[in-house]
Amino acid sequence: MYSVAQLADMLGISKETLRRWDSNGKLTPIRNSTNNHGFYSKEQLRQFDKLHFIFDDSERQIPTATNTYKTIELFAGAGGLAIGLEKAGLHTVLLNEIDKNACATLQANRPNWQVVCGDIANIDFSSYKNKIDVITGGFPCQAFSYAGKKMGFEDARGTLFFEFARAIKETQPKLFMAENVRGLLTHDNGRTLENIKSVIDELGYQLLEPHLIKALFYRVPQKRERLILVGIRNDLSKHKFNWPREYQRIYTIKDALCAGELFPCDVPESPGQTYPPGKKAVMEQVPEGGYWRDLPIDVQIDYMKKSFYLGGGKTGMARRMSWNEPSLTLTCAPAQKQTERCHPAETRPFTVREYARIQTFPDDWQFSGPLTAQYKQIGNAVPVNMAHELGLAIVRFLNSLNPEK
Repeated sequence: MYSVAQLADMLGISKETLRRWDSNGKLTPIRNSTNNHGFYSKEQLRQFDKLHFIFDDSERQIPTATNTYKTIELFAGAGGLAIGLEKAGLHTVLLNEIDKNACATLQANRPNWQVVCGDIANIDFSSYKNKIDVITGGFPCQAFSYAGKKMGFEDARGTLFFEFARAIKETQPKLFMAENVRGLLTHDNGRTLENIKSVIDELGYQLLEPHLIKALFYRVPQKRERLILVGIRNDLSKHKFNWPREYQRIYTIKDALCAGELFPCDVPESPGQTYPPGKKAVMEQVPEGGYWRDLPIDVQIDYMKKSFYLGGGKTGMARRMSWNEPSLTLTCAPAQKQTERCHPAETRPFTVREYARIQTFPDDWQFSGPLTAQYKQIGNAVPVNMAHELGLAIVRFLNSLNPEK
C-alpha cells in the first residue's frame, strides 16, 4: 500500500493533483475506516508506466567486481559519490576538490585516498592514460559561448566542463559518469547540453541519453533529482550499460533519523543551527508537514514581507518536514528563508548528523570546518545510497567487458 504523499513523490506530481483525481474518479484511494486516510494498492498503480518497477519481484543481483577497477573522481566534495563507489567495489586512485574544508573531510575519513586539493586546471592527468577505468564527478553547469553551430573541445575552454573533458582526453577511461542538476537539460535553451554532446563525440565517446534519477527510489529518504550523464568509449560502445533498478520501498525522515532498515540506531546527537527567538515563535505555529499557508494571515504577511505578494507557491517558506515523507531536497543551509528545512517535531533546523542521515552518509563519516561549511558539504553531496547503486551499475558494465573472468 502507498500513501497519497508517497504516490505523489513517485509520480512527481502534487498531492493536490491526486485529490483532484479522487474527486473526478480517475484514481480513488482506499480509505482507512479509522482515520479516513487514503492509500493506494499496488494493483491500482499498474496503469502508470513509470512505476513498472514496483511489479518486478525478481531477486536483486548484486555484482562483485571481477577485476580491480580504478576511478578518478573530480569535484569530489565531501565524498558522497566516492563512498558509494567504494562500497560498490571500485578503487578511487585520485580525488580532486578545490574547497579546503571538503578536502579536509576526505583526508580525515580516508587517509589512504590521494586527495589533490586545488584548482583542477593545474592537474596533469596524462600519467594515468590507459590506467583508469572510470572518471566520475559533478562539474558545475556553465554555458558555453554559442555561435549557431556545434562547439568543439577547444571552445569549451574556460568552463569546468572543459576540465572534466580534458581529464577524459588525457586518461582515456572506458567509461565516464557525470552528475548534474536537472536544469542542465534546459540550460541556455538546451544549447549547453548540445555542446557537451558535441565535445563528448569529439573525444571519441558515445554519450548515452541523459538519465534523470530520483534518489527516493534508491533507499534515500529525500526528494532529490539528479541528471546523470554516462559516456562509453567508442571501441566499447557495443556493450550495454544498464541503469540501476529502482527499489519498491520509499523511505521517510523517520527512517532516516530513527533505528530501522536504513540505520541500526537513532541519529547521534550533533551540533546544529538554531532559530532566533522571533523566527522560532513563527515556526512553532507550523504543524508537521505544514508551511506558511498554515500560519495566521497576519503572521504570514509579517514573516514573508514582500514575498507574500509575489506569485508562485513559495512552498519552501516556513516549511516543517513530515516524519512520514521523504525530506525535500537538502540545500547548503537548513534555515534559508526560501528553502526552510525544519525538524518534524522540534522547532529547529536539522542538525549536521540529521542532514547527513538524510543524505545516507554513514554515522562515522565526519565533516571538517565550521558548522556552515559542514552543512554546505552535506547539502552539495551525492546521496551515498544512490551513489552505491550507480557504482554497482558501473561494475556490471565493466564486468561485461571481460565475461570470461
